[in-house]
Amino acid sequence: MTVDLKILSALEKCFADEDLDTLRDYPKASALCGEKFYFSAAYRTPEPLRRGVPVSVAVDSPIAGHIKAYSVELVPVRMPIYPTCTDPDFLRREPGLYPDLLIPIEKDTRLFVSGDRTQQLYFKVFDTGSIKPGDYPVRISIVGTEDGTVYAEKTFTLSLVGCRMASKRPIVTQWFHGDCLSVYYGCDVLSERWWEIVKNFMRTAAENGINMILTPIFTPPLDTEIGGERPTVQLVSITYEGGKYRFGFDDLDRWLSIAAECGMEYIEIPHFFTQWGAEHAPKIMVTENGKEERRFGWDTDAQDKEYVFFLRELIKALLAHMKEKGLADRCIFHISDEPGRDHLAAYKADRESIADLLEGHLVVDALSDIELYKGGAVANPIPAVDHIRPFLDAGIENLWTYYCCGQINKVSNRFLAMPGYRERIIGTQMFKYDIKGFLQWGYNFWFTCNSRAAINPYQITDGDYWVPAGDAFSVYPAPDGTAYETLHLILFTQALEDFRALETCRELCGEDAVLACIGDITFDEYPRNASYLLELREKINAMIGQKSGSV
Repeated sequence: MTVDLKILSALEKCFADEDLDTLRDYPKASALCGEKFYFSAAYRTPEPLRRGVPVSVAVDSPIAGHIKAYSVELVPVRMPIYPTCTDPDFLRREPGLYPDLLIPIEKDTRLFVSGDRTQQLYFKVFDTGSIKPGDYPVRISIVGTEDGTVYAEKTFTLSLVGCRMASKRPIVTQWFHGDCLSVYYGCDVLSERWWEIVKNFMRTAAENGINMILTPIFTPPLDTEIGGERPTVQLVSITYEGGKYRFGFDDLDRWLSIAAECGMEYIEIPHFFTQWGAEHAPKIMVTENGKEERRFGWDTDAQDKEYVFFLRELIKALLAHMKEKGLADRCIFHISDEPGRDHLAAYKADRESIADLLEGHLVVDALSDIELYKGGAVANPIPAVDHIRPFLDAGIENLWTYYCCGQINKVSNRFLAMPGYRERIIGTQMFKYDIKGFLQWGYNFWFTCNSRAAINPYQITDGDYWVPAGDAFSVYPAPDGTAYETLHLILFTQALEDFRALETCRELCGEDAVLACIGDITFDEYPRNASYLLELREKINAMIGQKSGSV
């Protein structure tokens, strides 16, 4: 049997019918000591095999202990993009099987060479800070499991540049949905199994550059049908007695301990008022006379006197507790998500009802209408990447950005149908425009639209014909309660590594030199090819190496 094997960059996404001859060889590259580096490979046989031949993947290198291999698995995509999308920069527009799921390859993992499909491998080089600078060959082999026949092998060379990576990075959050973990794995919220799974998924998030964790002091009022409820995830216990509220923080403290252990730097407090209008209270569970019931929710007006009283008591108690934990200055707050111009009065009233308590703390909200900023409603806006230009022109300091299902024309996003460079370009864009934070709503949202029902993410990748595949979740639930990573998550991880590399170069070589390398790009205008990013990193790495004396 003949097997064709080709080393590829990490920006490639290989479909089953991919012609290897159309893919660009990637025999060597450089990386900075201290960054995660990724590359890929694809293999295929030209022979019409009747059935798959079992094979394994061997990695032979002086740094083999720092390399993790993955099989890129295909997932069903019914809605790759909205049918109304006119942007041509997509890999495909039709439903089908798309490469995305990364399954770790272990010693006993059996893969197959099939006569009718191209298969992709992915490789992560980790803990590079403990490797001496230099050139390291990495030989990848496809080996038959039955007789040890080496069907194909290729060598990739990684040059590690010995320079400490800059510590500066943007604040990054992808909303963490604890109720989805509970529902998928069939375990109660706050059970020992749930805590174990939370830790696993939080660790994977942190390993991929997410450094702010949505912390459900009460059930977040996000993506919930009006009048409906999401499963309760409330880390603060609340008791009402004698006209007073008392708060317990034991479960919150356990969450905070896990977050610290995983490496989370910032604590994101859920929105104090409902999404898309700021008109109602979140779901709040309160115990009175020994019985826990929902006290506030969709039937509670945002400015209901009892809710405002409760909310102020909660915020005061929370801030006092976080101050004791030394975390008060690491808390980031929200009023309501994505308010529009019609919601200006409601949003301002909500904000003013608690503004004095949050003075000195960062309060941010996603919105894309600059008039809400000009009207004084939102001091720290988070505009979408396709609406960010007016905010940049206004010279707003400490600006964040976000994307979700609506950002589909021209700009970066993480849809499975997008080419890898379109996902990864966001890191370079954030560096150029000095973006301080990034928000994306779906780390593990395994529900349908407005949380009406649970889905199996292995079968439904679009929230049930709701959003383009890739928008609602970045990880899959592994059988053992850990998180499987995805191509679209790792491409964003690489964007964050680009950001750090550019910042490292800026510290050594000056901002003008780095911006000259980046060139004239914006959030919606940038080179539509993989070469730009690959060559940019080589230039930046070389500049760092020369300036630091490590090459």
